[in-house]
Amino acid sequence: MGEHNNPEYVAVSEAQSPRVNNFKKVSVLPLVFLIFYEVSGGPFGIEDSVQAAGPLLALLGFLVFPFIWSVPEALITAEMGTMFPVNGGYVVWVSSALGPFWGFQQGWVKWLSGVIDNALYPVLFLDYLKSAIPALGGGLPRIVAVLALTLFLTYLNYRGLTIVGWVAVLLGIFSIIPFVVMGLVAIPKLEPSRWLVVSLHNVDWNLYLNTLFWNLNYWDSISTLAGEVENPKKTLPKALFYALILVVVGYFFPLLIGTGAVPLDRELWTDGYFSDIAKIVGGVWLRCWIQGAAAMSNMGMFVAEMSSDSFQLLGMAERGMLPEFFGKRSRYGTPVIGIMFSASGVLLLSWLSFQEIVAAENFLYCVGMILEFIAFILLRVKHPAASRPYKIPVGTVGTILLCIPPTLLIGVVLALSELKVVVVSLIAIVIGLVMQPCLTYVERKRWMKFSISSDLPDLRGANQESANSLID
Repeated sequence: MGEHNNPEYVAVSEAQSPRVNNFKKVSVLPLVFLIFYEVSGGPFGIEDSVQAAGPLLALLGFLVFPFIWSVPEALITAEMGTMFPVNGGYVVWVSSALGPFWGFQQGWVKWLSGVIDNALYPVLFLDYLKSAIPALGGGLPRIVAVLALTLFLTYLNYRGLTIVGWVAVLLGIFSIIPFVVMGLVAIPKLEPSRWLVVSLHNVDWNLYLNTLFWNLNYWDSISTLAGEVENPKKTLPKALFYALILVVVGYFFPLLIGTGAVPLDRELWTDGYFSDIAKIVGGVWLRCWIQGAAAMSNMGMFVAEMSSDSFQLLGMAERGMLPEFFGKRSRYGTPVIGIMFSASGVLLLSWLSFQEIVAAENFLYCVGMILEFIAFILLRVKHPAASRPYKIPVGTVGTILLCIPPTLLIGVVLALSELKVVVVSLIAIVIGLVMQPCLTYVERKRWMKFSISSDLPDLRGANQESANSLID
């Protein structure tokens, strides 16, 4: 919306997100843990991989899958996030390569995917606590608890991104330490032969791939708040690298301990089984610690996801894709309207089941990732000389080859989707296709105010400047 032919629509390089100079930026350590919680939050939720495919395939999956999906996505995020270090992230990438219409579609499917994902965490938090407080298992007490928890975590987001970042650090440390302790306690009970159990004729490939995909995606989510990062051209690639190591080790080590320390019963490997393993190898005290860590982890994932979702809406408003009021900041520098919309979406979707949420968000996320891969390749072709503080050391052919494995994986995930998920997801996509022209009409009629920030830089100008510097 707005006059998108204007050069200020596209942002690159040294740009800072408008009106954030007075607010404290996020440094490396909080950014690492924000990424950690965007992607992972710890091994809670990976148990289904063992139920679906057995120990060997589960272990191999969390070693091999990162190279097929996580590494390419993290590399692309590092390059594009430093090329466009402003709020909005992947929306800006797609808009710059394919135009504002497709940029809006990217924003819609990725925001909806994020909100659907976030609807899980208050529910999972209460699921881990209901063994200690049975009243939280259902009925009015559970509804009140979901509402209260959502409002409390939303308030944390309102108070500032730096607070959210350091809360993520503390929650991350609290969530990781009990698994280190469990690993040390379990050493005498490990039997390496248990790691090699596999039964290829008894694999639930849909559950297996969805579990791997859900636990290893969302690396690009941190790009939506790149404008809030301190020196993003150096900080973002470094934080992505450290977070990648933390996520992979944080999955593989507990899985190695859990499958090696107790006899295999695949039916028991469901959400929350790590707490049962902790009781077997260490006792009730370790089980309580794991349960507490799981509950805290869900809080960390909620605040990290909401930060990305709300700053994405702010970035879209700064580009005239949403009404101007979405760009309103609180005195703490946080996007007030974006936070309210994201929290409302969470409450509306919290009634869905775990499996439905994971499948629906995976489908929508896949659609968004296809647009990102196209944008990444097109920007390499159209603007080869544009400033890229971090650049993946491959040429045009290399960028295409880099995107092939994750694209094939996307095809498999989409092909295995259930009909109900496909129908619901396609309806959501159609809503986005209709919504953008409707917002354009609203702007034309001046029923709402839309504006494009004058602080956003010019890709073509930056491209020409880089070319001139090469000539000089």
